[in-house]
Amino acid sequence: MENAADILFEQAAPGIRRLLAPNPSAFTFTGTQTYVIGTGDVAVIDPGPDDPAHVAHLLKALGGEKVASILVTHTHRDHSPASRPLAAATGAPILGCAPLAIPDDGPRADAGFDFDYAPDVVLGDGGRVSGDDWTLEAVATPGHTSNHLCFAWPERGALFTGDHVMGWSTTIVSPPDGDMAAYMASLERLLERDDLVYYPTHGPAITEPKAHVRALIAHRKSREAQILAALEDGEGIITDMVPVLYRETDPGLYPAAARSVLAHLLDLEARGRVRRSGEQWRLAA
Repeated sequence: MENAADILFEQAAPGIRRLLAPNPSAFTFTGTQTYVIGTGDVAVIDPGPDDPAHVAHLLKALGGEKVASILVTHTHRDHSPASRPLAAATGAPILGCAPLAIPDDGPRADAGFDFDYAPDVVLGDGGRVSGDDWTLEAVATPGHTSNHLCFAWPERGALFTGDHVMGWSTTIVSPPDGDMAAYMASLERLLERDDLVYYPTHGPAITEPKAHVRALIAHRKSREAQILAALEDGEGIITDMVPVLYRETDPGLYPAAARSVLAHLLDLEARGRVRRSGEQWRLAA
């Protein structure tokens, strides 16, 4: 007969389990996936939103296992808030990205910053944490947020990608903290790695990671080319550009698309390709 852990957890791979939080949306897909790594003494990656039911299900699924570390990829509210009740219930330390709490006028409430996130240990690039049968290494991947980390399990060829690379959609890059140049550089960094599989916090596992990353880079370069073409045609107001650039997108997602266009324009401005006057953007002379 199946026990509670078998019912609640999905076994993603040997030593890798995941539990889906009940927070589906247009921006989280089916919800936030909390990963549990190892056996005996385990690591929990991205414990999820401040949802007592989710935390209760997670604790029930753990079934008395020792939580050695709680790891956080970044401090958006669909990823980090559950770290606190989980730490209180288990005594485990919170490790991972640096605290970050800034005003964000982006379009999605679930992407607001977790102002109360307070890690016991901030992991820099290359920082490691270990258990009986696992070692995870932090990989700095700024762009979606400036404090974003992925976590690699080198012995398994696995990379837990948070929101940097998702399994169902492209990642939102929303200024002021989201940075398109940093995001593209972080994607290029992944191409230099030899990971065999990605486990994103939203969406299914990615079993051909390099092909997936190349497609993301190509998509962003194509979007940049479309933006430059729109400016060449004389269209320079973001809210007017979005319905043209995103013809097949649900209009309810236009505010998020506008943030992406702004991120591209800010990157192009830093590279000297465009300039602006108020809300009007133009090609640089």
